[in-house]
Amino acid sequence: MQTNLSESFSQDPNAEIVEGILRKCVHCGFCNATCPTYQLTGDELDGPRGRIYQMKQFFEGSPANAEMLKHLDRCLSCRSCETTCPSGVDYSHLFEIGRAAIEAELPRPAIDRIKRWLLTRFINSGWLFGLILKCGRLVSALLPASLSNAIPVRRTSVARPTSQHARRVLILSGCVQSALSPNTNAAAVAVLDRFGITTVEIEARHCCGAVGLHTSQVEQGRQQARNLIDLWWPHIESGVEAVVITATGCGLTVSDYQALFLDDPEYCVKAKKVSQLTQDFSQLVSKELLEKEFSAKAAKRVAFHTPCTMQHGLGLTGIVESILTSVGYHLCRVDDAHLCCGSAGTYSLLEPVMSSKLRRNKQLALCVDAPEVIATANIGCQMQIANGSNIPVVHWVELLNEAIDIDQITN
Repeated sequence: MQTNLSESFSQDPNAEIVEGILRKCVHCGFCNATCPTYQLTGDELDGPRGRIYQMKQFFEGSPANAEMLKHLDRCLSCRSCETTCPSGVDYSHLFEIGRAAIEAELPRPAIDRIKRWLLTRFINSGWLFGLILKCGRLVSALLPASLSNAIPVRRTSVARPTSQHARRVLILSGCVQSALSPNTNAAAVAVLDRFGITTVEIEARHCCGAVGLHTSQVEQGRQQARNLIDLWWPHIESGVEAVVITATGCGLTVSDYQALFLDDPEYCVKAKKVSQLTQDFSQLVSKELLEKEFSAKAAKRVAFHTPCTMQHGLGLTGIVESILTSVGYHLCRVDDAHLCCGSAGTYSLLEPVMSSKLRRNKQLALCVDAPEVIATANIGCQMQIANGSNIPVVHWVELLNEAIDIDQITN
């Protein structure tokens, strides 16, 4: 793509990066074929190619306008277009730079800024989020279906082991997962205990920074990331072998810490080390399973939803399916597995109409092969798909923990 950056933007520190990304785009439109929002609206401006053109126009001197921001806001940041692109266009990086630059020239209305500020503070509030969730469960029968369906039911707690091992890993508790789905990390700790690994989990809930970054509050997100790095650093210095994350959305953000703090002399070295140590839970488990044997038994039919952050962001496909199959589960067929469920961090709250359409499509796609249970690898996707679903939705690590409880591990 030919570029002619405006004189003002050519002085921007990101100008060279933007020009390099834009020049890779060959207008082919393959990205539109796998873009969830383009599939819904059929509007060129709601596809990656159209959004790239809008950002290009801005970078070349066109004034920012509300229409630009509307179509950028509709983007899920799912990165499906990056997986499809034959030219390797780094769309997500361009999107981050473009939206920030457009917002700097055309600030959002005050009501929109306040909404985003309140949303991030609520999600990161810890005790307040937990309290409102408990109250919601108590009065769920009195609430409209649109609200009651979104409240996860309380389930029997998974016991956490207390044994200590020589091998140690850090695990992220996250800002909402411990309240919405406490069994996820509890099951992960139990599984790793059986592999002879002690899990260190910081007690307080700490956001990885993703929520702030998703809502254009970049400095808040960076500060949360710094706080998390500071909490983890003593354990890293004492020799933990990995930072293990069970929510792929958080995992993608933490794995990007190195890039996030590239210009920060105080945190760049620590951030790089954290990124290097970060693993999705499936990566660690798959290595451990190579040395274990299981007596496979008849088990549930499972439809696995691979989150966008897992398949398009982290580049991990087939790994969870392989693990679940190895311990006896039957994996069901899933249609359009590459498409987003509509959760996308805070997207379901900021773009509810588009999100609800994507959720319904995903629920139908997951049920084509009559599964008994739906599993996923990200708390946002888990809550999104469970909303109104007649089939239980869990994190896949809970299924793994159930299988290991039944089967005898042998070395």
